[in-house]
Parts: sequence; C-alpha cells; structure tokens
Amino acid sequence: MNTIPASLFMGFLLLSTGSSIAQEPLSFVDPNIGGVGLILEPTRPTVQLPNQMIRSYPGRKDYLDDQITTFPLTLVSHRQGHLFGIMPFTGKADTDVEPVSSWDGEHEVSTPYYFSEWLEDYDITIEFTPGSKAGYFRILYPALSPKGLLLRIATRGGWKSVSGRVVTGEEHFNGMKAWVYGEFSQEGRFNLVVNKTGREQGIMTWPEDLRALEFKYAISFISAEQAKNNLENEIPGWNFDEMKSSARHAWEKILGQIEVEGATDSRKRTFYTALYRCYERMVDITEDGRYYSNYDRQIHRADRPFYVDDWIWDTYLALHPLRCILQPSVEADMIASYVRMYEQSGWLPTFPILWGDTPCMNGFHSAIMITDAYHKGIRNFNIKNAYEGMKKNALQATMLPWRNGPACSLDSFYHRQGFYPALHPGEKETVALADAFEKRQSVAVTLGHSYDDWALARMAEVLGNSADQALFLERSRNYRKLYHKEKGFFMPKDGQGEWINIDPTFDGGMGGRDYYDENNGWTYLWQVQHDIPGLMDLMGGKDIFENRLDQLFREDLGRSKYENWAKFPDFTGIVGQFSMGNEPSFHIPYLYNYTRSPWKTQKKIRMLLDTWFPDNIFGIPGDEDGGGMSAFIVFSCMGFYPVVPGIPVYTIGSPVFEKITLHLPDNKDFIVSAPGCSGKNKYIQQAYLNGKLLSGPWFSHTDLMNGGELKLLMGPLPEKAWGTNPESMHPLIQTE
Repeated sequence: MNTIPASLFMGFLLLSTGSSIAQEPLSFVDPNIGGVGLILEPTRPTVQLPNQMIRSYPGRKDYLDDQITTFPLTLVSHRQGHLFGIMPFTGKADTDVEPVSSWDGEHEVSTPYYFSEWLEDYDITIEFTPGSKAGYFRILYPALSPKGLLLRIATRGGWKSVSGRVVTGEEHFNGMKAWVYGEFSQEGRFNLVVNKTGREQGIMTWPEDLRALEFKYAISFISAEQAKNNLENEIPGWNFDEMKSSARHAWEKILGQIEVEGATDSRKRTFYTALYRCYERMVDITEDGRYYSNYDRQIHRADRPFYVDDWIWDTYLALHPLRCILQPSVEADMIASYVRMYEQSGWLPTFPILWGDTPCMNGFHSAIMITDAYHKGIRNFNIKNAYEGMKKNALQATMLPWRNGPACSLDSFYHRQGFYPALHPGEKETVALADAFEKRQSVAVTLGHSYDDWALARMAEVLGNSADQALFLERSRNYRKLYHKEKGFFMPKDGQGEWINIDPTFDGGMGGRDYYDENNGWTYLWQVQHDIPGLMDLMGGKDIFENRLDQLFREDLGRSKYENWAKFPDFTGIVGQFSMGNEPSFHIPYLYNYTRSPWKTQKKIRMLLDTWFPDNIFGIPGDEDGGGMSAFIVFSCMGFYPVVPGIPVYTIGSPVFEKITLHLPDNKDFIVSAPGCSGKNKYIQQAYLNGKLLSGPWFSHTDLMNGGELKLLMGPLPEKAWGTNPESMHPLIQTE
C-alpha cells in the first residue's frame, strides 16, 4: 500500500478553502521560479525564516535534476554548500549506503516556510519547517519495510549517539566548527559508518512497524551545549504543525508590508517571489545574546543581532536600499555588524560570509552602502568606526580583485596616478598577488573605486573632515582618466599612461577580466552613477548620452551568442549589448530619466520585466545572488528605483500594478497609484506627489518615508514632454 504524498493533502486544502487564500501575498510565492539557470547558477527553493540562520531545500542540482541526495540541516552561506544533512530510506542499512531518490514536481510543496517531498524510490514523504536556529522534519514511511535515516556530514566531522533518541554532530569547515543537537520522536538504533569518500556518517534504523517519525534539531557555532540550548529554547515540545504555522505567520507579516492591486496573477507571482528572496540574506547568527565571529575567532556577547552572509558587490545596488525602506532598523543592525567585523579583523569586509571576509569581485562598496543608509536617516551604528574602516580600505588595502589585505605596488600606482594600470594583450603578469584567473580588471577597478571614494567624500563632509572630503572628491573623478574620447569607451592604460588598443566589446580574456569584469566595455560605459552629469560631459552632452543609450540596446554582438557566451557567460539577458542578467546593468535603463526622453525608461523597464522575468523555472536571466537581482524586480515593479545609492532620491519608472501600498515603520503608508495601468498603458502622462504636480521623475527618500501618495496617470502612448524641462531634476540631485 502506497503512502499518500503530503502534497496531495495540501492540494485538497487549497481547494476546500476557497479563493480567498489566493489573494494573500504568500500564496503568490513560488520558490522554484528561476530554478533552472539559463547559463550559470539556478535559484534554490530555500525554506527559512526571514534573515535567519536555518536554511534548507531539497538537495538537487537544479529543478531539472530528477534526484534528491540530501536534505541539508542548514546552509554554510548563500551558494556555498551546506552543513550536515539527512536522507531517509527504506531497505537494508549497509555500511556504504548512499540513499538517493527520484522526486516528482507534481507532488512537491514548496513555500518559504515549508516544503514537502515524496521520494519515489522509497515511497517516503518528508516535510520540513524552519525556526531561527532550529529546524523540524516530519517523515512518513511506507508500511512493512526496514526504516533508515542517513545522517550526513558535508565536509569533516562526525555524528555521535547520546541515546536511542538523541544524536549530536560536529562539522569542521573553512576554519570554523558547527555543532548540531537532534532528537527523534521514536527510539532507534545508531551505527557509525565511514562512506566511500572517507567521511563519517551516521545511520539510524527503526523496526518495520514504524510509520511516522519526527526529527527536530538545532545548530550552534558556539558549542555543542549551546546547540542543545537552542533546541530547548525554540522547540521544547513536539508540534510540527504549530511550528509550521508560526513560520507561515512570519512570512505573511513580512510579505504583507507591500500590498498590490491590479495586474495578473503572473505579475504577482514574479513580484512576491522576488520579495521573498530579498529576505534570504543577511542572516542573524546570534545565539542567546552571544555569537561566534570567525573574524577574530572569538565568542562575543551582543545586545543586538550579528549578521553575516552578504555579497556587497551584488547587493549594494538595490537590496540594501530596499531594506532601508522596509526594515531600517534591521539595516542598521547589518551595518553595525559590518563595523564589528572591521573592529575584529582590521578590514571592512567586501563579502562578509559566515567564516570571514571572502574577497570576491572588486571594489569596497560597503562604503556606498553605509553612506546611503546614513543619508536616509539610518544612524544607529558607530559612524566614527565605520568611516575609519572605509578610509582604511581606500588608502591601505589592495584593490586587486578577489584579494584582501595590505596594498601592493599596483595600489601605490593608483594612489599616484589615479587609474589602475593594465597589461597589454599577451603581456605577462608581474605582480604575484594578482589572481591568475580574475586578473587586474583595471577599468572596472578604477570606475568602482571612483564611486567608493565619492561615498567617502560624502561621509567626510558629514563628519566635518574637509581635508578628507577634498581628497576623496578629487579621487572620485579618477574615472575621467580612462575615458577614450575618440573610441567613446572607458579604456585601459598601461603603466606609462599610454592607451592599450583593445576591442572593448570582446577583448580581455574570460569575462573581459584583464580590463573589465564579467561584462564588456558597453556595460562599463555607464558605471559612473555618482557623477552622471560628468559622464554626459565626457560623452559630449545630453543628446549624445541619450543616443549612446539607444545604441546600447540596439548594438549587435558582432558574433554569435555561443561565441559571446563562451567568453562572457555572465553576459545574459541580452538586449543588444545590454545584459539584464548582471548587476552592473540594473541602473542603466533608468538613465533615460536624465535625458530629454524619460518615456524611454518607462518603455525599457516594461520590456525588460516582460522579457526576462516570467513566473516559471526560467524566470531569472542571470545569477540571482540571494536577493541582489530580486530587489531590482521589486523596485521596478513598484515603479521607482534608487539609481545612485548614496543620494536619498528615487527615480520613477513604470509600475506594473494599479496600486502599491508600502506599510512603513511608524505606521505610515506610501502609496503608488497608477489607475488604468496595464501592459498597454505603461507610459506616464502626469505625476502627482501628495496632490502636487511633479515636473520630473524624481522623489526623495523623505517623501517616501513620511508616507503619502505618488499618483501616476498612465496612457498607451508616451507623453514625451513630461519630465524634460530644466526644473525636472530633483533638488537633491542638483546640489550634488
């Protein structure tokens, strides 16, 4: 007799409760959207509480992988593997058993707060729901077969039996340790085995008459005893459904901060799934008022949460700005965590993940994140130490991509000359510190640090340090030194200051990393968010700037897509030479708002949302990066975007809903109303902020956080005059 999969019961429940559930934001979330990476990484159907440590999903390569190998007890970090794991099975429990099972998407239930899988090979249904530091599995075995559960170790470590119902485990990874304490609802037998790869695994077995089994556990980065305390604190009893209900409520509350009306269910699925993904990272690893930090390898007492796991190159553009709106107090805690990492390690981190700073990508964009938050009124962190860390990174750290630590000769050159020196094609690297694959990325480094230094100048002004302000403001103009006027691109120079003659659309090795990074010169042409008027001036004026934007979206690749992707696999979501699938492109379609044609922003944003973000397994055009890309979706669907983090101003695009209500802190609401908005009616005819006519596509962070209404009158044809008069530029932008 077969077990009825739990997902079928869920289907009956949805049918019996009527259509009202379908209107709840949570019902529109599909964690499998984007579950097949077009070229690079897929999304994962992560189950967790918002911004909490315990994260799990069925262990498979992607949505098309028809086998599940494990159910992780938590993730090490976003896309960085997992810690511990379980896998139920039936049959003989050999010492070398490695259970794997097919699964069926029709029997899967995947939500932010709960998943259920039917394992075809074993006729087992397994369910999971998360806590903060604890998790809860429920397993339904078939009748009349031996019952087993493999306890996995992902890296190094092992499991131990405390009793027939209690197990503990320890795992070593990246210079850290994690402990797990777990309890079973039924007493079983434990065997310790070593698998084919030499890892210690545990096997639990039960008699054939066992049908239902529950397993609750907690993880700690402090100690084994703390793992036990975490479980006792979070799950003292045995009530899976109660914990599931609590997790559901947490997501209902967080997703309910934004209510939308109008548009199709498909749009809502894309929107709310993106919003859910914005709460995967960072994660709070504080346990009972303490946390272990691998930044100084110490246990600290804490009066506020300590967050880890951020990829700032990806998240400073939209994810952190979105949190400044929805959860400013949480954003303050996250920035305070960055500052504590600086105090503990001596450097302000770039990719502060669980085991320490991982120097991925390029730039010190935490400076921009901190400056942006400060100018949006978020100041509950040690501003003096934050600035000290920002300044130390800028003046003393190496700028070499994928490296951290003290500066090298290339950085000394930059401080003297104002640009990062590049090598000629075929020229051998002379600096041992440079990564053999990531290279110097000389143009990307120069542009990125120009923006970082602009942010430092902004903070120096706040702190009354006029000397630093002047220094970093001058350095923020370094991007100008690499603009090749005749070619119309930012181009590399060698150590003698001579131009290196390359094809900016294709040269530079894999991902263009000799000179750019993951994208070509067309993308990096627009990487001057902090000084758009200055970029216009370099190009020859506003009209040429607009023409180059037009050309970006129309320019042919000049080669086949397979040839292009063989060299630029991150260059995805292609429209002309524009790449929707990579973070440096996010602000580009909004740059039309600085020209005489803001209507083109409205047209491009709708086209990009329609083309590259469907509500299916192919619905993410590039690496999603744990909320980095999803925040772009959330902002763009709402109809506005933070083009320049560091300036508390939003520019207006084209909302996809007739009404969006943001429930803000302090019990205030900000409403974007766009009556008649539709696929056809995407162009703004007039705009009003709190009843006052808006002459241009801008409003301030203060306007938003004070609550009120942005009303957009929509139509099927562009109102080309709107937003084009000289007074249309927002006052805060004019003063920069």
